[in-house]
Amino acid sequence: MNLDAIRAQFPPLASGRAYLDNAAGGLLPSRAIAAVTDHLTRYGATNAMPGHRPGQEILALKHRAREATAVFLNANPEDVALGPSATALAFRLAAAFARMWGPGDEVILSGLEHEANASPWRELERAGVKIHVWHARQPDMQLHQSDLAALLSPRTRLVSVTAASNVLGVSVDIPAVAAQVRAAGAWTVVDAVHAAPHAFPDVGAWGADFVMFSPYKVWGPHLGALWVSPEHRPHLPWPRLSFVPEGDITGLEYGTPQFELLAGWLGTLDYLRELGGHGALSRAALEAASACIQELEEPVSERLLTGLLNAPGVTVYGPPTMEGRIGTVAFRVEGEAPELTAARLSADGVDVAAGHFYAVQPLKDLGLYPQGVVRASIGHYTSLEDVERLLAEV
Repeated sequence: MNLDAIRAQFPPLASGRAYLDNAAGGLLPSRAIAAVTDHLTRYGATNAMPGHRPGQEILALKHRAREATAVFLNANPEDVALGPSATALAFRLAAAFARMWGPGDEVILSGLEHEANASPWRELERAGVKIHVWHARQPDMQLHQSDLAALLSPRTRLVSVTAASNVLGVSVDIPAVAAQVRAAGAWTVVDAVHAAPHAFPDVGAWGADFVMFSPYKVWGPHLGALWVSPEHRPHLPWPRLSFVPEGDITGLEYGTPQFELLAGWLGTLDYLRELGGHGALSRAALEAASACIQELEEPVSERLLTGLLNAPGVTVYGPPTMEGRIGTVAFRVEGEAPELTAARLSADGVDVAAGHFYAVQPLKDLGLYPQGVVRASIGHYTSLEDVERLLAEV
């Protein structure tokens, strides 16, 4: 499928603006938007109820969404929770850990984390857990496993690490980190929110214990998802409604689901199934779609990075090459506050973001918090023309 055909499926792109804030949220394909509208038109706010036909259909929708999300993660449905956001699900998981750990236990946070994979675990300090930070090395802001080795101990219970920094675009070798942590007798929780749109997660290959991502960063509606390893799921004491069996993943899904958003997410996955060239949703279809996305993004990411590195008066943060990177670049323009740069570009039809993006630790380490940086981030539908417009205006 060519780029023009792909872009035609995303209505906001028809505005003519260059959308370069995909790290904050992706655009939705037409069929996902239609799925949300169709659900609300047919069902309104009807709940999942086994006693009548509409309720049965909505219950079936919930099961389909869980099963399809499991395919996306290469997981089993019974290990996948869906909720309002990855952050909300992480705090619910932290409540379970707070019932298990206390003084003498330790948690390690990577220095690249978005606060969704940091603040929930810092809450464990209230229970007496000690927190360490595995800082990224400057100036490239990459994590080194030798630095992690110096922090790991028999007291380590959990290591939180992002698959890719949401502000700097730095990527992490998750299988290698997860193997190192497991060998030390600890668990790994992975924030795949920023990495997922660029290379779909594979919990089977990663070897982590917990993985979260946000469908709304993968061209779906505003939802969060959390995978819990079947090794741990039956034993985690998260707070739950009284009638939910212990270890049942639905215990993490407090309240009524956003059924219309689940319908939209299924529409997005159908788009990805088609992008992968398959007639039915399967792991093979999504792997093909992910490969297609990486092929589309490669030249655009390269041009974005090299163009900003060579732009006069522009400072780029993170690795100077695409090795260990994805298509997100943080920068500042000399003599101009980040929010003013973003406002100037947006006035010319180029939409980038400015701020700290909840990436507190890495920007503190760089001395850029709280003002933050300008962030340009691509999706698979981003064109070289979009990037050239940014570079011409920056």
